[in-house]
Amino acid sequence: MFKGILIDKDDSGYRATLQEISEDQLPEGDVTVRVAYSTLNFKDGLAITGSSPVVRKFPMVPGIDLAGSVEVSEHPDYKVGDQVLLNGWGVGEGHWGGLAQKARLNGDWLIPLPKAFTTAQAMAIGTAGYTAMLSILALEHNGVTPEQGEVLVTGANGGVGSFAIALLSKLGYRVVASTGRTSEHDYLKQLGASEIIDRATLSEPGKPLAKERWAAVIDSVGSHTLANACASTKANGTVAACGLAQGMDFPASVAPFILRGVTLAGINSVTQPKAKRVLAWNRLAEDLDFALLPLISHEIGLSDAIEAAPRLLAGQLRGRVVVDVNR
Repeated sequence: MFKGILIDKDDSGYRATLQEISEDQLPEGDVTVRVAYSTLNFKDGLAITGSSPVVRKFPMVPGIDLAGSVEVSEHPDYKVGDQVLLNGWGVGEGHWGGLAQKARLNGDWLIPLPKAFTTAQAMAIGTAGYTAMLSILALEHNGVTPEQGEVLVTGANGGVGSFAIALLSKLGYRVVASTGRTSEHDYLKQLGASEIIDRATLSEPGKPLAKERWAAVIDSVGSHTLANACASTKANGTVAACGLAQGMDFPASVAPFILRGVTLAGINSVTQPKAKRVLAWNRLAEDLDFALLPLISHEIGLSDAIEAAPRLLAGQLRGRVVVDVNR
């Protein structure tokens, strides 16, 4: 038996509870991981509260991230005792995820834990930091350099935004952070933001084209914010779209793309090939200032995760929430 959060839906309604789970209940997979740490992401908050139908079958253990050690393996790449991590691949939605003390998974979804990280540090970074790095790789792929000008980061107080600011700043970019939380200005400056703007300047309907300002954008917000970011990106700039906190809609025109040659790069963190995932995590090991992790993240126990989920969705939690599944 092991502890985990189990989401169920039946005639009694939708509910998430912390309970004892039998190992016999684990889904199919060729690697069983003893989980050390998981995380609480926006998607996990939706799953736990039932605010959005992200869970595709029941019962379900949420948790789109996990890090731990291999307990049983029938996969050629992993042996007992190996430290591994996982981001995405539909865990916590269609396959049991990381908010439990054990997980049974497809070994192809795993990557070895880079030696630079402890399991706790890897989860302090988690899908948010990994997504931020994928976004930066997209900017670099399109030739964006610090000399070309400012980079806008929207949703700056969230996990992706926090890591994007920290990484871009260390790489030499001048970062402008967009946030609705004026109380967090000092936090964003500590991460490396050179300037902070109110998200209201981007979140309302805007013009098809605006004054050129940004060499590049990392956007985790979507909707009008993404449309306005594209409209104010410089000619031949790149906008990396990786989230939908404001909405899934994109009320924009083609003007920035055909008149200025702006590139809109979609960032899919869920099903990246292994080589790309390994590259992103190796770059995180090189380019992230580990001293910022305690500023960006805080740790809770598995028993606190259900209560924390609605607070996360309400924007009341800063940065990353790391979950120690063994307390």
